[in-house]
Amino acid sequence: MIGRLNHVAIAVPDLEAASAQYSETLGAKVGAPQPEPDHGVTVVFIELPNTKIELLHPLGEDSPINGFLEKNPSGGIHHICYEVDDILAARDRLQAAGARVLGSGEPKIGAHGKPVLFLHPKDFTGTLVELEQA
Repeated sequence: MIGRLNHVAIAVPDLEAASAQYSETLGAKVGAPQPEPDHGVTVVFIELPNTKIELLHPLGEDSPINGFLEKNPSGGIHHICYEVDDILAARDRLQAAGARVLGSGEPKIGAHGKPVLFLHPKDFTGTLVELEQA
């Protein structure tokens, strides 16, 4: 059911410093900050030959990343994202198997302009999983 690893998301307390570290220290291709108000984050994508890294920074007081950074002040891996061919079929299959889909269960449009869903970390060995329509 799951396909290609789309990205690994890292919550960061300082988006500019993290972007510079990937660009200047690691020599990676770093995109521009992209506000995602529907998700409460600003994202920066780092392009790698085989996948992407997504830097996440809180956007607003109600950002879901605020709580993560309170527990992890230096930042850290927040979630992993897998591509799926049919996000609604994947959701239905996962729910039938007992997995919990976060939120309303209806896909939202993610940072790549494609439908996404998040799966409860307690159902996946403590890892928040994002599914993105391929």
